[in-house]
Amino acid sequence: MEFNRRAFLKSSALAGLAVGLPVLNTAFFVDPAHAAEGKVINFMSAENLTGNWDPSSHTTLAQINLESFVFGYLTRAPMRPDNPDELVMELATDMKLVDEHTLEFTLREGVTFHDGKPFTAEDVKATFEYASQPDRPAAWYPGPCEVEVVSDHVARIKTDKGGYPASLFWFLSAFLPIMSAKDVADPKTLSSRPNGTGAFKFARQEGNTTVLEAFDGFYLGKPTLPGINFSFVGDATTRTLALLNGEADLIERLEAEQVQTIEEAGGYKLNKAVSVENKYLWFRCSKPPFNDPRVRKAAAHAIDRTVLLDILGVSGHASKAWISPVKFGYIDTPNYPEYNPEESQRLLAEAGFPKGEGLPELEYITSVGFYPKTKEYGEVITAMLQEQGFPVKLNVMEVAAWNERLYDRPGGGPGHMIDCGWSTGSPEPDLVLRTHFHSSSKRICGIEDKDLDAVLDKERNTLDPAARKAVIQNEVMPMLADKVPALSLFTSVFIHAMRDGLDGMYFYPNGMMDANKATLV
Repeated sequence: MEFNRRAFLKSSALAGLAVGLPVLNTAFFVDPAHAAEGKVINFMSAENLTGNWDPSSHTTLAQINLESFVFGYLTRAPMRPDNPDELVMELATDMKLVDEHTLEFTLREGVTFHDGKPFTAEDVKATFEYASQPDRPAAWYPGPCEVEVVSDHVARIKTDKGGYPASLFWFLSAFLPIMSAKDVADPKTLSSRPNGTGAFKFARQEGNTTVLEAFDGFYLGKPTLPGINFSFVGDATTRTLALLNGEADLIERLEAEQVQTIEEAGGYKLNKAVSVENKYLWFRCSKPPFNDPRVRKAAAHAIDRTVLLDILGVSGHASKAWISPVKFGYIDTPNYPEYNPEESQRLLAEAGFPKGEGLPELEYITSVGFYPKTKEYGEVITAMLQEQGFPVKLNVMEVAAWNERLYDRPGGGPGHMIDCGWSTGSPEPDLVLRTHFHSSSKRICGIEDKDLDAVLDKERNTLDPAARKAVIQNEVMPMLADKVPALSLFTSVFIHAMRDGLDGMYFYPNGMMDANKATLV
């Protein structure tokens, strides 16, 4: 029987969700001079932390969000859709390309770490050289680098031995937290306690709550807020109820009906931002049957992404590329795989599985509680794939169990497909493209493809920004549309809800937050 997609939606409670227009908060710095003594913010995170405080030890978004309070960055990237390439100076006051393999940073003076150690070029050297090692779990960097300490407040990133342009660190300067050279030299200290230059310092851990306190020595002046309680609450409804009953001041990752409830309650405000995160259906390319690009492409043509947007409502934004619209190089890819049942059937037959005959049972793994509507749209994707003959079984897991099964491993990652977003605080597209689709990394999908490697190497090594953007748009994206190691389903809209008395927060499009000038009354 043909799967009637519209009837499916009408028969569920999701059909009544309103579709809203995502907007981005454009206030970057807010003057809190009007505020009296502040109160501690109780923030409820949708994802758990790892327990390892080394910023290069993980790719966990919740911990990246917490690091944005504690650590400093050379630059920050607001990533507004109308100006995704903008950088704002933070620990650096200037940056310039000296030559193809040298990027120089002039550093801010008078900055100290939470342990009282002055910030210097030695800390930049330790951070970059350590975090760029290929064995680090957070493989954000394009390759190993060396740092020349010109003076206490001038550092030069050098990439000649790595064989790639130093310009790749231009946008990456906004993403990696700067660690203390003293901590990097002592891995036990680095992993056991976060020590940054940010507005808030780590005080203690109380169960699922990380307690942060205002840092008296912050270079912009002590924050008005005395602290932040950063708590993991994995259920979106529980987070919403906590806000409404006064247990929380700020929550994240809301779903459409929760937005409606909060709007109707009054006394609260919402921040909606077109995010840097795309949500993907990742195919396990390292094992059958998705080691065949024809089967992957057949699955992609089986999915009507417009129905997913109906389910998501305000939480989703249409996308036709493997990077978000706030990333450098985004384009609506002309040959992006669209819903086409006939093409799905043709490709299945060509791959030797006519109408899906001969395919093994396929496990599709997703999480619940972290991302909005994963179970609901996962059920729809499962039904769409089954309609074309894919024998799919949906496995819905709580966040920690799903996290454990996320990454590729020898013999292929668990299951055959897995749902996951990828959110990075920089416009740099290689934080997605090279991290996932180059055989040197292949984090989730496990793909090894010499043609993809070649075109990704070409875009990485193209020095001129305009020419590099052209390679991304005219070569990388079309090839990904042909190979389909993952299907980008949509761009997430990050929704935060807060009490009316909380002012001055800035929300980055990857979920990171700036509370340096926030007030709570």
